[in-house]
Amino acid sequence: MAPSDAVTKSNHEPHIGRSVSLDHAAELLGVSRRTIYNRIRENRLRTIRTSGGSQRVLIESIAGKKDGAIDANIQRERQQEKRRF
Repeated sequence: MAPSDAVTKSNHEPHIGRSVSLDHAAELLGVSRRTIYNRIRENRLRTIRTSGGSQRVLIESIAGKKDGAIDANIQRERQQEKRRF
């Protein structure tokens, strides 16, 4: 895979690791970004700060929040990520 391919793919397919962006968390849970902020404030979702200052939602705080659908989604995306490398 050429270096430009890696950049292109990473821009279009979010990486599921230990945490996800606020937008991706909202997408996974089927809620708005505002709802994500509210849940963070209510301690219903846990976050970390990156060295650059961005806030990311921990996967473990998302898992199981939507009748197991999130768990399946996360597992599928992790498997896709493993196959690419």
